[in-house]
Amino acid sequence: MSAPAALTPVFVRLKLSLLRNGLRQSGGRKAAYIASAVVALLFAVLQLLGLIALRGSDHVESLVVLLVAVLGLGWAVMPLFFPGGDETLDPTRLVMLPLRPGPLVRALLAASLVGIGPLFTLCLLAGSVIAVAHGGVAFAVGVLAVPLALLVCVALARAVAAANVRLLTSRKGRDLAVLSGLVIAVGAQLVNFGAQRLGSSGLEQLDPAADVVRWIPPASAVGAVHSAGEGAYGVALAQLALSAAALAGLVAWWSRLLTRLMTSPDGSTLQAAGDSAAVRDRTSTGLARLLPPGRTGTAMERSLRYIRRDPKTKAAWVTSLAIGLIVPLFNAWQGTGSVYFACFAAGMLGIQMYNQFGQDTSAFWMVAMTISSGRDAYVELRARALALLLITLPYVALVTVLTAAVLGDWHRLAEALGLSFALLGAMLATGAWTSARFPYSIPQEGYKNVAPGQVGLAWISIFGGMVAAAVLCVPVIALTIWLNVSAGGEGRLWLLLPAGTAYGAALTYLGLRLAAPRTARRLPEILAAVSKG
Repeated sequence: MSAPAALTPVFVRLKLSLLRNGLRQSGGRKAAYIASAVVALLFAVLQLLGLIALRGSDHVESLVVLLVAVLGLGWAVMPLFFPGGDETLDPTRLVMLPLRPGPLVRALLAASLVGIGPLFTLCLLAGSVIAVAHGGVAFAVGVLAVPLALLVCVALARAVAAANVRLLTSRKGRDLAVLSGLVIAVGAQLVNFGAQRLGSSGLEQLDPAADVVRWIPPASAVGAVHSAGEGAYGVALAQLALSAAALAGLVAWWSRLLTRLMTSPDGSTLQAAGDSAAVRDRTSTGLARLLPPGRTGTAMERSLRYIRRDPKTKAAWVTSLAIGLIVPLFNAWQGTGSVYFACFAAGMLGIQMYNQFGQDTSAFWMVAMTISSGRDAYVELRARALALLLITLPYVALVTVLTAAVLGDWHRLAEALGLSFALLGAMLATGAWTSARFPYSIPQEGYKNVAPGQVGLAWISIFGGMVAAAVLCVPVIALTIWLNVSAGGEGRLWLLLPAGTAYGAALTYLGLRLAAPRTARRLPEILAAVSKG
């Protein structure tokens, strides 16, 4: 008998094949992926050069240690709650194969190192080591610290993602998934504001936090490089040992999670046949009686049910609602904000208009069967936009009023509302267009938010649409600036509320009108794209 082939090279080749085959499906997808890769790598190179330029600066070691700690936190959060996460193979697809946990973990870990995210992390870690390393011993420690910190980041991401697979797929665990998304989103914002406050008076303000964080993996690996440069070889060895122990612990945890995940039945399959919660609310709710008749009301109710029932859609909405409120209010409480920060709420919820058909997944074929003309597509898109406006309009108004109240800046309330409504209209317009032009699949199983091969497409859709929305808002921004600087203009600032509202409504109408015929023409391509996962 021939010896069995090593599992790790097979998984790496499979990962590369999935990426390559995903890019072969269309020229637009390949262009989107290449564009996003170029932007990410360019940013990584700039980060690398910036960290090298900081070499020799006072307190740079505190900045680098905290930066690596935030990077580790990002690896734990991004694959779960943001599109464009790691495209590592979903282990739940391998349950029928006779694979042992040890070789499977090693193979999946190696496959996870293939991609833009690991390369970006590698550049940042290399820059961090160069910034703090002094002497040959420190650089020798850095040679060990960089791959060790990278492996800790990847293993942390995979272990946390594996632990949350059931939360994102189980009917019973969907509310807990929403809660965990909210907690992590709020925690990330608290870390962000804390870092801003610590860094406001100079890098020396980071020292107390860095003294603690330098003992927490993966930051402890970079802390070991600085300790070695200072001659504290025992401390450096202890910090490296902490990172190595964290890696071993994460791999062991991940291995147990994979064993349980691939051998235990899904909780959703154990639901009692007589569970009334599974069959409750089959008929239309009371809200349906308040919606418009015909297709518009039906499509609006469908979109609202997605928000209420689908775990991933609900998690995205709850996270956007939380962050959209936290950012302007926290800045206002710190005394560093402006009433214009309330526009962030409109931006966070406007993102929900992007990839409208992706949330339908393979069920989109039922919607596609009802679209035979541009008029049908327009009614469908308009209904989805109206469902989104039912939540976003009162929410944006509430956040703006609260921000103005905290700042005591009531005389700018009207212009801030006008800008927010104009931005919301621009994002609805660009979201409708990108939904038709750059659709991508949201897998219902597993923890990925984008199907393999479509990550670049998702990023170009969201960020390209956001840039276009910002450009569309330039006339309202220019009008705001002109009224603020012109003589007697302050007395007319209230005009920005009706002007911004009307402008946003016009943009929404034009965006839906332009997207409708494209949607009707590209129905087969859209269906193929959103059904990929």
